[in-house]
Amino acid sequence: MIDSQAGKQIARRLNKRVMMVRVIPRILSAAVIVGCVAGLAGCAGSVAPQIKRLPERVELSGRFYRGVANQSGPQVLASMLDQQGIVITPGLLDKPLHLPGAEAQLQQNMQNLAREYGMMVYPLDSNLPALLTQVAAGYPVMVRFTEGSVLWAEPRYAILSGYNRQKQTVLLRAGMDQRLLMSFGSFESAFKDAGGWAVLIQAPTQIPAEVDQQRWLKAANDLAQAGQEQAAAKAKGALKAQ
Repeated sequence: MIDSQAGKQIARRLNKRVMMVRVIPRILSAAVIVGCVAGLAGCAGSVAPQIKRLPERVELSGRFYRGVANQSGPQVLASMLDQQGIVITPGLLDKPLHLPGAEAQLQQNMQNLAREYGMMVYPLDSNLPALLTQVAAGYPVMVRFTEGSVLWAEPRYAILSGYNRQKQTVLLRAGMDQRLLMSFGSFESAFKDAGGWAVLIQAPTQIPAEVDQQRWLKAANDLAQAGQEQAAAKAKGALKAQ
């Protein structure tokens, strides 16, 4: 009888140990899941307050000229001019942009050429909220970003034409890709790595969202110096009328 009772006690202890072995992995799994959820919540909460105030998702339409990556400047500029109603193709821009040969001056030459077509070149702040604010207002943004890998990378030009706030992705039109998706973090890194350059190419009567008046007036003066005095006067008049 004593041996029987002792056996039952030993069995009960073994059962408890088995239950603990089964429960511990469940606790650990639950902890991992909670940690992952918390991590995702942290990522979602990292979006800047200015972006949280924007519409959740925007995708702008418009013609985009595909082409090889080293021709991204003329492609993007032609696309931006086309969206302003100017009949143009990338091939027609090579000569006035002094390509090939003047790649080092391409950024400045593109801005000068846009002004020759009567367009305002309005520079933007080098941060994602500033860029997405314009996209949300319906204005595509011309940006430069670094494309490639750790071993090889080069700056490219692209049109920032959309974003998804929930998924934290931006939509670029670049090279051969009309719908290049990048995470907020990856784009910001590639954008800043290439110098953080971004501009609007606007008609003189298209006032940017949250416009900086002094910056707009300087852009109008630059337009006048390019020989487009009437367009510059329209830009200044549009600013006063808003």
